[in-house]
Amino acid sequence: MPDYPFPLMLFAAGFGTRMGALTQDRPKPLIPVAGRPLIDHALAVADAAGVARTVVNTHYRADQMARHLDGRGVTISHECEQILETGGGLKAALPLLGPGPVAILNSDGIWTGDNPLLQLAAAWDPTRMEALLLLLPLDQTLAHGPKGDFRLDARGRLSRGQGGEDHVYIGAQIIHPARIAATPDEVFSLNRPWNEMIAAGTAYGLIHQGQWCDVGHPEGIAEAEALLHHAGHG
Repeated sequence: MPDYPFPLMLFAAGFGTRMGALTQDRPKPLIPVAGRPLIDHALAVADAAGVARTVVNTHYRADQMARHLDGRGVTISHECEQILETGGGLKAALPLLGPGPVAILNSDGIWTGDNPLLQLAAAWDPTRMEALLLLLPLDQTLAHGPKGDFRLDARGRLSRGQGGEDHVYIGAQIIHPARIAATPDEVFSLNRPWNEMIAAGTAYGLIHQGQWCDVGHPEGIAEAEALLHHAGHG
């Protein structure tokens, strides 16, 4: 398999507070789902896509993450003094990722169906896109909750903020980092550059050809395991 055309940023620094007692002694990415830590499910997606360069950010219980990732061929971007949120974490990791667009995966989701990273790469168009987010209609998500994130128009462009957000971002995207690098703050969410891209008409969405389960809270674990079992992966 040829190398994946983009470096990968894998978000794994969060405190996992919604997991309650499960994250008292471990970071959320090391919580097992179907016998494998969450982060290993994400790394399997990356391996299947042929990703050649992966950067993982760490903060909470970073020593455990470092031990788990030792020998896996990934680079760690350690957020030592404070957690930098998604935008700040990506900005801090840019020197490790290199120039040009970056693929991103969250480590608290389970995907089935087509490979999320390969779908995004096949649809990426740098002449009109600054970001391409993988989405599902709200009513097709598992364990996510009642609110969507975006509206998706017939041209594939994203919008939000006026109600009717009926699509959910499912933790996979390709993004051009210019706006992230230019943000003066150290700590910020990717929502800031997303909103700028939406205003510029350069933020797009792509419907995932498969299913996805949010494993950001304890109730999501059983649903994710049932999803994997139904798909023949667990």
